[in-house]
Amino acid sequence: MAWFRKDGTDRGSAASDTDVHPLQQVAASDLERALADRQALIQMCLYALDRARSGGVVERLEEGLAAIGVKALRPDGERFDPARHEAGGAVPTDDPALDGIVAETEVTGFADHDRLLRAPIVTVYAKRNS
Repeated sequence: MAWFRKDGTDRGSAASDTDVHPLQQVAASDLERALADRQALIQMCLYALDRARSGGVVERLEEGLAAIGVKALRPDGERFDPARHEAGGAVPTDDPALDGIVAETEVTGFADHDRLLRAPIVTVYAKRNS
């Protein structure tokens, strides 16, 4: 719906119309606060996961995090990638096909959508020296 002045003309675009409206400023600060709160809650959940003694609690926390886009990373069976994984140890193998493959995840990693929050710490198969 167009707004008109008393003289019947369109109110046009005043210079101040390009400025950010106070409600937009409130919305932007609310968004920044909500994003900061989200990050704080994610970090608190990761802290709780690291200390949880119940498999059910761990499962429930991971399900809740997954619902908001935070995925647990357990790369067992994948090729080791130093850009995405942290090597915590090695397991010797005589099978050349296993060389460089993640044998086990020692500490679960997490990614928030595409952003790595914490790299998983893994044990990697390494070809035994003969």
